Amino acid sequence: MQFEVSSPQEYFNALDDDWRKEKLLIVREWILKYGPELKEGIQYKMLSYGGGSAPLFHLNAQKNYVSLYVGDIEKIEKAKEFLTGLDYGKGCIRIKKSVDVKESGLEDFIKQTIDSSRAGGDTSC
Repeated sequence: MQFEVSSPQEYFNALDDDWRKEKLLIVREWILKYGPELKEGIQYKMLSYGGGSAPLFHLNAQKNYVSLYVGDIEKIEKAKEFLTGLDYGKGCIRIKKSVDVKESGLEDFIKQTIDSSRAGGDTSC
């Protein structure tokens, strides 16, 4: 889903109050918790989180899932271990309605990605 918005607050206001918004807000909370220095904004009609030349994460509510974009997942140490049970591709993690994000390894993956970026690691495509 794409929204014609110019701020994160407008994005949240445009979302339906359903399971996608709930999961998206949990993922957002983890990003802000582990990366308080990351600036939240809008890029490509979705939420973006970064501090350098390119955002570290993009977050978006789709029709059937919430997507978290991270560049190249394989560049993150233990990524496959953290993401067991989640649907993901090279750079996108798809969080479906049936997934209990709090019981998944997604929080650890987000923390590891932020830690890697702080240490100078490259997570880009």
